[in-house]
Amino acid sequence: MHPIVVIAASAGSLNPLKQIVSALPVPCRGSVFIVLHVGPNQSILPALLSIIAAAPVLHAENATRIEPGHVYVAPPDHHMRLEEGRIRLDQEPKVNFARPAADPLFISAAETYRERVVGIVLSGYGNDGADGLRIIKEHGGSALVQDLDEARVPEMPYAALYADHPDAFLTAERLAERIATLCA
Repeated sequence: MHPIVVIAASAGSLNPLKQIVSALPVPCRGSVFIVLHVGPNQSILPALLSIIAAAPVLHAENATRIEPGHVYVAPPDHHMRLEEGRIRLDQEPKVNFARPAADPLFISAAETYRERVVGIVLSGYGNDGADGLRIIKEHGGSALVQDLDEARVPEMPYAALYADHPDAFLTAERLAERIATLCA
């Protein structure tokens, strides 16, 4: 039973993502899923993260089998959802004005993997990830948020604070340490 780490990322979150992904141990027993608000625009996030990551980083594909030690990035214009052992992609309506959005990922992860889920909300505009983080906690998982003073755009972290009481507000460095320990 490996850990499931789900991350909401938007404006100002590239450096924290780099810190988290570069800190993943080898071997890594967790699976990491990232939603970055790119809309229908081309995304080079997997290529950027692959440069610094020991783990494989790739755009998720529909029906992909979830593997420990992999980092999956939601592809442009697709929501990414988790079901038992698989990733599902769809182009259902935007959530929180975004597709891909973090809430569909967070909610599906919580409902499927319950206490094994760690949700992280990083820097960004809007409130995506806040409802999903609350649901992760309701299902026994952990809710982490980037430190409000460190986040370049603190709207998403503030929204997570107001939606529920996250377990911790951590700097990117501390988030990376926490996830590395969890996945070791």
